[in-house]
Order: sequence, then C-alpha cells, then structure tokens
Amino acid sequence: MAKHKKSASLTEKISILPDTPGVYMYYDSEGTVIYVGKAKNLKRRVSSYFNRTHDSLRTNLLVRAIVDMSYIVVPTEQDALNLEASMIKEYQPRYNVLLKDDKSYPWIVVTNEPFPKVFMTRQRIKDGSKYYGPYTDSGSARAILELVRKIYCVRSCRQPMTLDWIKAGKGRLCLDYHLKRCKGCCTGLVSSEEYNRDIDRIRAILRGETGELLAYLRGEMEKLSMELRFEEAQELKEQYDLIKRYQAKSVIVSQTIEDIDVFGIDDEDSDVYINYMHVRRGAVVKSVTLEFKRRLDESRAQLLGYAMSEIAESLGVKFDEVIVAEEPDVEMPSVKFVIPQRGDKAKLLEVSQKNARQHRVDRIKTMEKRNPETRTERILQRMQSDFHLSELPHHIECFDNSNIQGTNPVASCVVFKDAKPSKKDYRHFNIKTVVGPDDFASMKEVLTRRYSRLVSEDKPLPQLIVVDGGKGQLSAAVEALDDMGLRGRIAVVGIAKRLEEIYFPGDSIPLYIDKNSETLRVIQHLRDEAHRFGITHHRNRRSKSQAVSELDGIKGVGEKTRTALLTHFKSVKRLREADLDTIAELIGPAKASIVYGALHAVDEN
Repeated sequence: MAKHKKSASLTEKISILPDTPGVYMYYDSEGTVIYVGKAKNLKRRVSSYFNRTHDSLRTNLLVRAIVDMSYIVVPTEQDALNLEASMIKEYQPRYNVLLKDDKSYPWIVVTNEPFPKVFMTRQRIKDGSKYYGPYTDSGSARAILELVRKIYCVRSCRQPMTLDWIKAGKGRLCLDYHLKRCKGCCTGLVSSEEYNRDIDRIRAILRGETGELLAYLRGEMEKLSMELRFEEAQELKEQYDLIKRYQAKSVIVSQTIEDIDVFGIDDEDSDVYINYMHVRRGAVVKSVTLEFKRRLDESRAQLLGYAMSEIAESLGVKFDEVIVAEEPDVEMPSVKFVIPQRGDKAKLLEVSQKNARQHRVDRIKTMEKRNPETRTERILQRMQSDFHLSELPHHIECFDNSNIQGTNPVASCVVFKDAKPSKKDYRHFNIKTVVGPDDFASMKEVLTRRYSRLVSEDKPLPQLIVVDGGKGQLSAAVEALDDMGLRGRIAVVGIAKRLEEIYFPGDSIPLYIDKNSETLRVIQHLRDEAHRFGITHHRNRRSKSQAVSELDGIKGVGEKTRTALLTHFKSVKRLREADLDTIAELIGPAKASIVYGALHAVDEN
C-alpha cells in the first residue's frame, strides 16, 4: 500500500520519537497548528499516519498538509488526554474534533461565616466557602435555591456578619424577618448553633442526601406529635413534603445505586452528542450534554475519552465508577468502567442515551425553526448517503404497476421534488405492448415511454428512480435505462415487499434501512402515493371497461350509439330496465330492437 511522502527533517523527527505517552502537534506550511493528538506510544502513533494510505479522505488531506511536528512527553495517558483537550481549546486546529460547548456553569455556594449565606454564583473563590454543583441548567439551580428558602429561613443580606458585630448591636431587622424568611440572626434572635443546624440540612439537600434528611424530619414530626405540639409538627410536615416533591423530580432508579457517573452517546453522523449524568443515591444530581463534530474518523471510544476529559476539567469531577456502552479509549487505572446488560445501571445508561438523542432532536428543531430549508437539505443529504448517490436527490420518481389477473394493466408515476409530492407532475400509463400479467415487461415499457419523452422534450431527468418491486422489476428498469443510454445518468433502486429492503442494480443482497430513518419515511410516502394514484386510475379504467363491455359485443352498434346510450341512461343496468319505445326515441327503432334483444337475451341465458 502506498505511503505518504515526508520531508527529510520530518522523517528524522519521527525516527527519534520516544515510546512514551504524550501529545503531538502537526503544523502546515504557514506554521499553523492543524492537528493535536494524544498517544500512549508517541512513536507508534505518529508513524501510523505516514506508513499507509488511509480510508478517510480527510485523514489523507491532513497527512499531505503536514510539514512539521512537535511533541510533549507526559507521565501517563490520562495526562496526555487532559493536555490534548486544553491544547485543542487553545489552538482550535482545523482537523480536530470541534467541541462546541465551552462555558462556565452556575454553582450554589454556602459561605464560610458564623451565619452562612446560600446563593448562586458562576465564580469560585478560594475563601473556605463550600460550592455545590456545577449545575448545567441555571433554572435547576434557582429551583433548588427556592426550595431551600421555602424550607429554611436563611439570610439573604450581603452584610458580613460576625459575632462581635451582632453583640455590638449594629444589626437591624429587615423586611425578610417580618415576612418570616429570616430568623433575625443580625440582632441575635437566633444562635449560631441553631442557625447552622439548618445550614447542615441545606448542605445535605445540595449533596443529594435527601433520604437521611427525610428520615430526620419524619422522626421529629412524630416526636412533636407525641408531645401534642401540632403546629410545629405541621411546619416540619410542609418541609418534608417539599423535599419529597424535589426528590420525586430527580429519582429515576433504585436507591441502591450510591455514587456513579454515566456517559450516553448518540452517534449518527459527523455530529456526535454525549450526555453525562452524575447519580447519587438514585438521584440525577448533575447532567450535561456535549456536542462534538468529527473532523477525522474518530471512534466512539475516542470521543468518550474526550468527553470524560472535558467533564473532568470543566466540572471538576473525579471519576470512580463509570457506566458506558463501550470502554473509552483512555487508560484510567483508578476508574472502574461498567458496561451493563440489564438492571438499574442499564436503565441509567438508556436514560443518558435518550437525553443525548433528545439534545440532537432539540438542536435540529431549533435549526429548522430558524431556517425551514434546513430540514429539506438534511433529509436529502441523508438520502444521498443511504443510497450512495453522487448528488442530492431533489427530483425523485416512483413507479408502480397495477392489474387484476392481467386485465386493464396500468402503471403510475409519482414525482417528489425536495422530498415533497409534486402532484401536478404525476402521470399514469395504460400498458399497450404487453399481453397478460407481466409486471417486468410492463415496467420496462413504462420507463421507456416516460424517459424517451423527457429526453425528446429536453426536460430535466430525476436524480433517483424508485421501482416498487424486488430484483425482477429492478432488472427490467435497468434494462430500459440501458436501451435508452441513460444508465449511469439516473440512479435506480427497487423496494421489496418488506419496505425496509432496498435493492441496488447488480447486488442480490438488499440494504436494510433503519425503520426510524427519515429516508425510509420518504420512500414509504413515495410508494403509498404510487399505490394510491395507480389503484385509483386502475379502478376508474376497470369500471369504465365493465360498463361498456356488454354493448361492445352487440353487432351493428357503434361507438357513437354506445356513447349516446350511456350518456342518457348512465349505466347498462338502467338501459336494460328501459322499454323498447324509450330506447327507440333515442337511437331509432332498428338499432333499439337490436340493443333491446341483445340485452334481454343475456338475461334469459
């Protein structure tokens, strides 16, 4: 297999690369970083780019553009992964995976004071305060703060509050005290110990440890009830109900799952979505979806490694046990990777994957709302990929035959433009040259008539022809295109009776399309329209044929006489019920006698 040529200086650099973990950078002729990568073995990884021709065009283009390289040695592969992620953000190389989401997340902070404050912030300051989060949804953080403030009376003032300041009598009761949102700690109405007991319970909620808190509140309620202190018990019950409602929104699996991280991936094309969830005691306390764009042929395992590195850096997460669909391409000796097959952990993975898919759907819907043409373009691109077309199928035609035991054979042609029906371009055909029920010959006749006319009238040809039928109908269609010299100019596929089976010329093995694919929905719509249009035409033709069949066999009665009779009487049944004089008034006594005798002779037989 051919190798990519490299300069003498680059060859020398590669030859002396160490067999250790590290990060490497490729530069183009202008000295711009065009790719950053990490490796467990630098020499082996870098050499692999140049010792063969790659299947991916983009990888080959990358290798051709490499003029120089540099590298950094690090102790472990994990260090290499972390360094690679930070360098990609710094240089944003053209050929790297593009991480589209790089933002700061909100935290809920409990300040380091005798009477701590609880509020939301996006900045972490090393002052001894405790930060909880980060929360990937600021609305969720606000909801938790609102819950905490409904349950516990914590101060919201910005005044630095020390015990000496309170003893000096500098504090004054504010509106929050009168609204029963604060216990008046600024004037010494509540002790630091009592205030901090509430703060400890708030910390438990923020850690997701609602189970212990609920048990404590339930015990306190029962104790107060036994002491007949019902008003105080009712206050605790209201707190208990609020926490239960908060827990009900976040609990999705068994409480036996203590502390675990989950990565679900949705990978359909170059855009890959990876959802991260952190679960504590059965509750999802953290969730974020990252969007990656492939620049080369990065595998799912590599992308999972990138996602773990990004989450660890941006959210400050230290992984212990991680649920994944497949093991990431990264060495983390202290991390236990779990690939579940059933049970609660499998359900967690399914939820994470569903969130990743939903993120894709939401993104697509947003794009389509802003630009309706985006959806059409996306569907056409998907069809082009599924059917291996050289151009987007803006114009598609679908053919279907219809007959009953060879009688009144017809065919229909429906036209879709930009994945939507173009009904003004629909056509139906009466089969003229085929005798008997021969679907293959009928298909060849129809395609020959259709495209001979389009060519002679210099009208645009479709990018794709869809034939309703298996290999036989497809072969007939290909033969027709060959005879007209159109083979290669128009792509053609056949649909088997099972709709998800698509046949290509010269290939006996069908392509199976995902039942949820938009391509399949368009093909299904095409075939349904072809059936409807063809059956309607066949039914009309058959009805007309049946209506005139009894008159056709009567000698001495021509087409004008038959037309006059059917126009007046509307049907053969009414004509048969009419008397001789009524018929004679319309077509004369001689012909009336012939028609009357023929129709009633049929009845007698």
